[in-house]
Amino acid sequence: MDRKINRLGVFVVSCSAVGLVLGGTAAQAELNQCLGVATPTDECLLEDPLMNTVEGMGMGLLAGVGASVGATWQIWQNNKSLNK
Repeated sequence: MDRKINRLGVFVVSCSAVGLVLGGTAAQAELNQCLGVATPTDECLLEDPLMNTVEGMGMGLLAGVGASVGATWQIWQNNKSLNK
């Protein structure tokens, strides 16, 4: 049982890290696209780039955790139905 818990932890941490990086990158790309137009909107100019990136990273982190938990749940359900 210890080995399964360790694998689950590694899986959750890995997916969370990937989500964190992708979320931060997506937020930064959105900001660059917003500022890259000829006439940026007031909303674009007033946003704090650091807070925007942190929010994107937070959303990515939550998405990564959710994805890993969902995938693990699905695997457990499939294993349960195979063992019946």
